[in-house]
Amino acid sequence: MPLWGITACGLLLIFLYFVQKLYSRSKFFTHVVAQETKPNQGRQEEEDKDFGYSCQRDKGLPSLICKQSALAKYLLQSCKTFSAFDCSNWIWSKWAHLQTIYNVVLPREKETEFSREYLQLADGGIIALDWAVRPWTPPKTRRATGILNFPPVLLIIPNSFGKMTRNLLHLCKLALDQGYYPVVFNRRGQNNCPLSSVKLQQFGDPSDLKEAVAYICFRHPNSMLFAVSEGLGSGLLLSYLGECGSSSYLTCAVCISPVFRCQEWFESGLNWLYKWILLLYQKFCLCRYTTALGESIKTEKLFQSGCLWEFEELLFCQTKENPISWDVYWERNDPLRDVDEVAIPVLCICSQEDPIRGPIGTMLPMPLFETNPYFFLLLTRHGGHCGFFTAPSTAWSNEAALEYFKAVPEFFKAEEKLKSISRRRSSIMLYKQRKGMALKQEPPSSYSFHNLFNWQRSYTR
Repeated sequence: MPLWGITACGLLLIFLYFVQKLYSRSKFFTHVVAQETKPNQGRQEEEDKDFGYSCQRDKGLPSLICKQSALAKYLLQSCKTFSAFDCSNWIWSKWAHLQTIYNVVLPREKETEFSREYLQLADGGIIALDWAVRPWTPPKTRRATGILNFPPVLLIIPNSFGKMTRNLLHLCKLALDQGYYPVVFNRRGQNNCPLSSVKLQQFGDPSDLKEAVAYICFRHPNSMLFAVSEGLGSGLLLSYLGECGSSSYLTCAVCISPVFRCQEWFESGLNWLYKWILLLYQKFCLCRYTTALGESIKTEKLFQSGCLWEFEELLFCQTKENPISWDVYWERNDPLRDVDEVAIPVLCICSQEDPIRGPIGTMLPMPLFETNPYFFLLLTRHGGHCGFFTAPSTAWSNEAALEYFKAVPEFFKAEEKLKSISRRRSSIMLYKQRKGMALKQEPPSSYSFHNLFNWQRSYTR
């Protein structure tokens, strides 16, 4: 049996033990919370109605939390997948840890091939773009846009560690079936992308992503561009949307299990098992560049670090040339630093029991969704971190994201049509008013100079 199989079985046994204890406690906790919140149920529904909530918490269905708007009403009416998250068919789907482990640790089903392109950046660095390809016959009309010549492009941003998960591979396959061009963005030195410079991409630095988007728009100038990010990769997408504003070239975006308060996330720490999995994975990916990174980073301390906070600080803050403090680093890389400049609709799919993100009260910025009309939170009870599996090979979050990508352009198209009709009506009304005023004006009865000009000549003697 290979090493990864032994490791996976051992991790699975450990989590089964912990999940059994957590599940027995969660049943009692759910019963107590239901009794405590029952008197406030009517008031909560009124508040949800004011903010445009989808009040389906009692049935265990997802809730759409957002500011009340025409787009929010349209999404609730057209996106039937939002209320179709049924995890009762799969016995493991209600266990958050197993959903997370199934997506990240277990081996992937490789049904999609990728064609890689290397893009050299302005500073000499290299990033990789993996275009999903598969032998298939294109339909007569593409379901994504209804246009055969210009299919939309789906930009996929993995987590900050560059891990291609089972969920993302399923998304590529599903997007291909619906007529998209999926392309995966790989950062410097990640996912077998060569590291040609000693500079690594910081957590929320969107400079490399800007050049990648510019190249994609140059290659597909007439196609709509959508974006999906997973986990900690959402920090990069949100930073890009905040810095670019209305010049992001994106139609809309989806963040699956995003982490918003990233500095607090690094400082608070994770469960010991998740912490070591993520830390060892990062060290394994960077160990091949030890000699090259030794010119600017203290590599001995880096590979001896025992937590994610220390690893991130040694990698980007305590450099040999331009060291900065931890707080200054997050002032430049906080995903929400320019969140008020976001100018496209962003759907965030989150789970209440996300074991990696942290508790909802401290790690989910609810006022952002209640006040900003561009942000929508689709909150589920189960799903884990980037899981949302309703079957071993079916991820509900991917289906919801693709349906959202179809609904938003349809809404914009309908709004533009209504505006053009209203402009046409107003122009017709204005023309009729001007014509009526012109007909009402009667010409003067006499055209003598005395009637036309109210003056007389004066002669001087």
